[in-house]
Amino acid sequence: MILLGLDPGLGTTGWGLIRAEGNRLSHLANGQLKTDAKAPLARRLAHLDTMLAALIADRAPEAAAVEEVFANSNPQSTLKLGQARGVALCALARTGLEVGEYAPRLVKKAVVGTGTAEKAQVHAMVARLLPGARIAGADAADALAVAICHAHHLASARRTF
Repeated sequence: MILLGLDPGLGTTGWGLIRAEGNRLSHLANGQLKTDAKAPLARRLAHLDTMLAALIADRAPEAAAVEEVFANSNPQSTLKLGQARGVALCALARTGLEVGEYAPRLVKKAVVGTGTAEKAQVHAMVARLLPGARIAGADAADALAVAICHAHHLASARRTF
């Protein structure tokens, strides 16, 4: 199964594509979708939607997952993150994909083993779990972690039936 993970953000949305075959995971691709910080908000959101639609059409994932919004000290940043996340959810839902949503703590726990892991620990484990992957940046690494988390949850759901 091909899984797409997204780490949404208005400035940069990370994406990661993995293949899950039983317990075996392999890296397919990753990258970052960027919007122009000088453009109006609506134009940035529309551009993000267009880029996500092209990514989904080009890569044809069978399932997808998006990281949930975390509370942050700046309400404006949280709101912009939520808007970008909404665009990501809409782009995925429009294709008919089932979408998993995971809290950052759950992603960290699935990849590192603890929900309080630092970003560097998450990135190191992503590199270890997907050997040979050239990771396009921190947002792409986070997106791969979301995809890995989703793969683990799908595998565990299959075992319970």
